[in-house]
Amino acid sequence: MNNIDELKHNSCNIDGGGEVIVLDTGSVIGPESGAMLHALHSRSTGGLRSHLKILSEKGSDNFMKNFYVGYGHKSIGDCGTVSIFIEGVSMLAAKAIQDWALYSGQEASTRYVDFKTQPFKNPANTKQGEEILEAWREFYISSMDPTKEYLKVQFPIGEGESESIYEKAINARAFDTLRGFLPAGATTNLAWHTNLRQAADKIAILRHHPLVELKNVADAIEKALIASHPNSFGHKHYDATENYNEFWMKEDYYYHKIDCPEFELINNSINTDLLPYEVLSSRPAKTELPKHLSEAGNLQFEFLLDFGSFRDIQRHRAVIQRMPLLTTEIGFQNWYLNELPIELQEKARGFLKEQEIKIKNLNLPKEVAQYYMGMGYNISNRLTGNLPALVYLAELRATRFVHPTLRYQAIKMAEKLSELFSKNGLILHLDQESDRFDIKRGEHDIVLK
Repeated sequence: MNNIDELKHNSCNIDGGGEVIVLDTGSVIGPESGAMLHALHSRSTGGLRSHLKILSEKGSDNFMKNFYVGYGHKSIGDCGTVSIFIEGVSMLAAKAIQDWALYSGQEASTRYVDFKTQPFKNPANTKQGEEILEAWREFYISSMDPTKEYLKVQFPIGEGESESIYEKAINARAFDTLRGFLPAGATTNLAWHTNLRQAADKIAILRHHPLVELKNVADAIEKALIASHPNSFGHKHYDATENYNEFWMKEDYYYHKIDCPEFELINNSINTDLLPYEVLSSRPAKTELPKHLSEAGNLQFEFLLDFGSFRDIQRHRAVIQRMPLLTTEIGFQNWYLNELPIELQEKARGFLKEQEIKIKNLNLPKEVAQYYMGMGYNISNRLTGNLPALVYLAELRATRFVHPTLRYQAIKMAEKLSELFSKNGLILHLDQESDRFDIKRGEHDIVLK
């Protein structure tokens, strides 16, 4: 099929707002058929052409229903992929969906969303809750122009620099500053590219999430996938498994440590005898360490990070990070306040105190109260990873193009890695001007020509 307008995308509305859309690519051989071909290839040496003949004659319907869903040959589901577009969900929902080691996809950046009109989730469904959310919106909007003008004074355009790129860079910095004053209940869009098996496994966890929104999202994703690929979903539910997932999601999903250190290495299980000096010392820039060095063990860090920057670091799937509980208990990240024009800083501090009182007066469960928290509030982050994953993270996030609150912690991580493993040959390739304002940030955009 060549006409995009004729494609039949399956969609399902999310209870409470939002939509899930499963993309129809127009492929003659779709995900279920592709998975069947892979499976046949594992049981016969007849070759692809013979398998295509079987597919043409019998179709993939009963095959997937019997072998993938019915008999539980889960690896078959690894061989068919789908693209799922999830729209109009909260920042909290986006993070929960992305809390998956094999997640692949994209999320809308706060730099490119018009928060003048973007809906905010109000799960309390009260006037007081709406007022809190709209107060965040008003502060964000009213502070934008003064912040841009202030930033232009702090970072004047350089000789020979493009004015249009400079304006984009200033805008990006202003958006990064004021995102701290957006509530986690602000809605966003994300795309999830996954295989059939991972989709089913993730849905099985999401339907027990502490937040009702995520339960509704899981339900909508499953309904849309059943409509698109009816023979690959509808797995049997086992009571013991369902009860266990419900238990641990309720009791142990969120991580929250009020006395979380600013930055600390809390565990080091790396066996340095398994780190060959020449391999560590000869690695060139923009090159990853070999994955087999992961066998040497892990490091575990605890550090403070605002929720806005947690959204960035969570993209690193090769490390394990607990999902943090967003509260006001660990305080608001001072960087967001200090970046504001002087006359706005005191106003912002007073505004935050007022918001905290109003949020407390909502008397909501701590999980639900997250929707009303600004993303500039600190969370306790616990991060565990092997040396290849941590080196990649530190080098990538310790550059001038990364949000400063995350960059500062990435630099500390890099310093700790050097302290521990430079004697074993480890060399880190770091941005030597990480604190410099670089208008190239204005080029980091996707623009239709």
